[in-house]
Amino acid sequence: MLFPYVGVLGVIWLRMASAAMTLGLVTKPLQTVLSASNNGRWLLFGLGLSFAGMNTSFYFALERLPMSLVAAIEFLGFISLALYGVRTQRNLIALIVAVAGVFILINVQPTFDATGLIWAVINTVFFVLYIILGHRAAQAGVGQGIELISAAIWIAFLICFPFSVQHVVNIVDQPLLILAGIGVGICSSVIPYICDQFAMTRLPRATFALMLSILPAMATVIAAIVLAQIPTVRDLIGVSLVIIGIALHRPASI
Repeated sequence: MLFPYVGVLGVIWLRMASAAMTLGLVTKPLQTVLSASNNGRWLLFGLGLSFAGMNTSFYFALERLPMSLVAAIEFLGFISLALYGVRTQRNLIALIVAVAGVFILINVQPTFDATGLIWAVINTVFFVLYIILGHRAAQAGVGQGIELISAAIWIAFLICFPFSVQHVVNIVDQPLLILAGIGVGICSSVIPYICDQFAMTRLPRATFALMLSILPAMATVIAAIVLAQIPTVRDLIGVSLVIIGIALHRPASI
């Protein structure tokens, strides 16, 4: 609904703006920034920059590449973090099983679009940065979950604003498209990022990175329920391997 009317930068603006406004209703992002230590402010700025960078590069990558390939490249970052945190043979086996399941699910197709590949790699770098900085900020107690995310998303919104706001002018008189943009912001930024923070305060970084492998498996289930896209035998094998891998994994503290 949105891309034909506002393009990539317009969708990014709607996503960031709606998420920032929604969280701004229940938090005080400026106060969170001002009350943070110098290190905390740097973490907030880095987190905001990673939000802006990974959302922008993700959408630009999707313009040129199939989603399965973008997901595969993005997952390489998760693999790296999870592999870095492997401390036991059991967790190494869990990682291998989950990775196998993900690559079965996403069914990567080759491409020669160099620009798309560059955007996909940039997205992966920013996603890894988000996990690292988000985990550090959560452990350092910068804000309290929602406050932390709200401040970081406002920073991301301010970074994106001058590059993207002009792309939304064409739909100011189309409330359905604006509502769709608000829905994108809430469903793809507000809810998942808050849940990520709650998880990051309770899980080691490597465990959290491995848990992200459940995303394509969950997408397969949701697609079957909502879109009637019935999974194939290949899909079911992939989902099963992801679930087995996550079930086998044990955090370092256990």
